[in-house]
Amino acid sequence: MDVRIRLTVMQFLQFFAWGAWIVTAAAYYFETLNLTGTQVGALFGLMGIASLLTPGLVGMIADNWVSQERLYSLLQLVAGLALIGASLTTDYSTLFWLMLVNAFCFMPTLSLGYSLCYRVLRDSHFDVITAFPRIRVFGTIGFIAAMWTISISRWELSSRQFMVGGIAGIVLSLYALTLPHSPPKPDRPRDSIWAALGLRSLAFFRIRLLAVFLVFAFLMGTLLSLSSTWVSAFLHDFVSQPQYSNSLATQYPAVLISISQVSEIVFILLIPFFLRRFGIKMVMLLSFLAWAVRFALLGFGNPGSGVWMLVLAMIVYGCAFDFFNIAGSMFVETEVDESSRSSAQGLFMTMVNGAGGLVGGLVGGVLVDTNTVAGNPDWTRIWLMCSAYAIVLAGLFVVLFRYRYTAPNRGTVASPVGM
Repeated sequence: MDVRIRLTVMQFLQFFAWGAWIVTAAAYYFETLNLTGTQVGALFGLMGIASLLTPGLVGMIADNWVSQERLYSLLQLVAGLALIGASLTTDYSTLFWLMLVNAFCFMPTLSLGYSLCYRVLRDSHFDVITAFPRIRVFGTIGFIAAMWTISISRWELSSRQFMVGGIAGIVLSLYALTLPHSPPKPDRPRDSIWAALGLRSLAFFRIRLLAVFLVFAFLMGTLLSLSSTWVSAFLHDFVSQPQYSNSLATQYPAVLISISQVSEIVFILLIPFFLRRFGIKMVMLLSFLAWAVRFALLGFGNPGSGVWMLVLAMIVYGCAFDFFNIAGSMFVETEVDESSRSSAQGLFMTMVNGAGGLVGGLVGGVLVDTNTVAGNPDWTRIWLMCSAYAIVLAGLFVVLFRYRYTAPNRGTVASPVGM
């Protein structure tokens, strides 16, 4: 079988296992287990901690001692078993430790899975730039398929979502063992723990332009965390209101949310046009403005006459997410010296998913708790506060990110001292 098809199946299963619960878990925690906002935020913050600590260490292990496909298989197996365990408990303390294990095993497989794909494609003499995007898009399709499966099965408020995700992870673990053997390269230099933890790349903060960009990457990550954690719980809350209890948006919230993933695909395709027309800084600014619009639409929308606002909020998500993440990645690629681009890209993703995800998860939990009266969150107030936060960030970005784009691939920001 063509390795591209085999890698496509891997990406589909990877994101199916994640999509089965990541969007709907907050609603289950909040509505079924009656956890506080702070507890829910802490559970989601675990992924931020894992994104800060594990990718570099796992990458070092794969580069030096264990073949990529076997390490990937082991991590998926443990992550899947932890999810199955989470589906069998309602005790918060037990759930916390199980989700900690899941986060520390699953999160590094995102980057390890990409690395494995690149390795197999290169070894099979395929052009990575041409072949990988067509493979990766099936990851998004798998994510959407999982969301639809959980929603149509009416398991959004059930622990069965973890069971589905866990089983998918175990299937992927077994499947990964059939992929081409990808052992460590025998002639490559060994990495230090300092490099594996990504601490060496912190030297980029010595460069003002990159430092400002990375701070805003972190702040954008908090917006992403606030959005992805609480939208499902927000939609499920409308069930308690008789006029909305039978609407499609409250019956199948994950189906509605899946419009966001479809929107991602569309806006990825639009990025080249916007970059040519407006430049990188404006595209990233549009991301912050799109977050403000998305949160405002969530604040004023409802599953009845305002359902169009909810649908539009999901569509706007594609712009909000892609325009900073993709344009930001391209900024790193064009502005950092070639010898340091991998480190800079890794630091960029750590700031978004690690630091941003952790702080966004914790702050979001406190925000929900402080705006809840008699067990009823004031979602309009919560979302409008998030919208105001995004507007402030947009204004600060205009003032502080002093960037002038002149030509592609100019590599104006040199490798920092000591790298």
